Amino acid sequence: MCLSTTSRCLRINSSPAPLASVSLTAKKQASKHARAPPCPRSTRSIRPFSRNLGHRSADITMSLPKDFHWGFATAAYQIEGSVDVDGRGPSIWDTFSAIPGKIADGSSGAVACDSYKRTAEDIALLKELGANSYRFSIAWSRIIPLGGRNDPVNQKGIDHYVKFVDDLLEAGITPFITLFHWDLPDALDKRYGGLLNREEFPLDFENYARIMFKAIPKCQHWITFNEPFCSAILGYNSGYFAPGHTSDRSRSAVGDSAREPWLAGHNMLVAHGRAVKAYREGFKPTQGGEIGITLNGDATYPWDPSDPADVEACDRKIEFAISWFADPIYFGHYPESMRKQLGDRLPTFTDEEVALVKGSNDFYGMNHYTANYVKHKTGEPAEDDFLGNLELLFYNKAGDCIGPETQSFWLRPHAQGFRDLLNWLSKRYGGPKIYVTENGTSLKGENDLPLEKIVEDDFRVKYFNDYVNAMAKAVSEDGVDVRGYLAWSLLDNYEWAEGFETRFGVTFVDYVNNQKRYPKKSAKSLKPLFDSLIKKD
Repeated sequence: MCLSTTSRCLRINSSPAPLASVSLTAKKQASKHARAPPCPRSTRSIRPFSRNLGHRSADITMSLPKDFHWGFATAAYQIEGSVDVDGRGPSIWDTFSAIPGKIADGSSGAVACDSYKRTAEDIALLKELGANSYRFSIAWSRIIPLGGRNDPVNQKGIDHYVKFVDDLLEAGITPFITLFHWDLPDALDKRYGGLLNREEFPLDFENYARIMFKAIPKCQHWITFNEPFCSAILGYNSGYFAPGHTSDRSRSAVGDSAREPWLAGHNMLVAHGRAVKAYREGFKPTQGGEIGITLNGDATYPWDPSDPADVEACDRKIEFAISWFADPIYFGHYPESMRKQLGDRLPTFTDEEVALVKGSNDFYGMNHYTANYVKHKTGEPAEDDFLGNLELLFYNKAGDCIGPETQSFWLRPHAQGFRDLLNWLSKRYGGPKIYVTENGTSLKGENDLPLEKIVEDDFRVKYFNDYVNAMAKAVSEDGVDVRGYLAWSLLDNYEWAEGFETRFGVTFVDYVNNQKRYPKKSAKSLKPLFDSLIKKD
């Protein structure tokens, strides 16, 4: 986000619906006051209906590989601050957050957690918590302030990240580096439309990636794009994220919600393919690392398990969110469900693009937070629909609730969904190596609590315990190949369009008093949890 992936977008089709039936897809986007009715804390056990996942008995000892990576994740714009320091150029988020009304609390990432100046403090925190891995992103506009392949490179920006990686490794912490976590250099958006330019954007991204591959040969785990779904849908359909394009003229003077997101998604896939090809041919032979993409998606359950249309819609929802990007990478084409609904609005891959994209994953990066009940819609989908002609709900036909409320309108904990989605991905894509690159939760009302109560975040402790154990069962009982888990997030931070109203961190950040850090109970809970699950020999 972040998922903390990110915000997710609030999507209301046609006329306003009751909050209980609002379509929720993107993560953390609406105000904290827009919420569905609370779920009771105790609900009947909810088991998947739409798939037979072959779960074996629960008496098998859970275990994760002895070289399992676990730790925490962050993103540059959400934590770094120092937006005008050491030659950094503006990103689309600097520009977007300066527009009145775009950010819930009117804030920006100008200071955020001040992490650009506190790398030593953040590394010390990681060591204190026992993490062996850390995922962070690079701010493209720190490396190339104007973004393009013919623009000047900023050595100070490169030096910052080189030293940070050296310091992480010296501390025994493995870096996972994300090249693009939504903060496109603003100059590229102004120059040629950014993600919408099919010719220029992939080439500029490849150039930026090559610079980083060369500068940081010690990194063994590269991620090209974080949640391209969110960049495309939130940036070019709903307009809730930078650069804010949408067909809704009350929100933006530019944008075509029915066409632009599919073009942006296509161009990110091609850019990803170009970067992977560059790494495999020019750097992997000597550096020996791996590269992949991180995709976000939620678990799905049919609103009416006896209705085949709802059962079918569950897979269609995942296809529109995840398979939009994963199918071209693993199979060389878009899902049939998307091609059927979108027609010629979905770009067609050229032979050259297929060669770049197909097979371009050494691992699958998985961001996951929540689950939904899915109810199919009848009739023709709206032209700007991006869900797959369906509704996302928190209650099913029988009145079961998917999980308790959080601060994020789109997020309800349901750990079984994590296991089920891991199985779905493993089966569809032939058992790929998976890194869980984001997973976490907000707490309802956390931002309004005193510090002494905030650090006692038992709700988040339970979330991590339930989700990590569900993942361990997917590995030990179902045979899913999960190699790492990076919790979202190390720090409370700037939650994109929600500003600082929502906290996802395992560490409280006091934004008023010099960004001082206070680890929460959840921060200290993960090491003993993983110690109990990771093989010792």
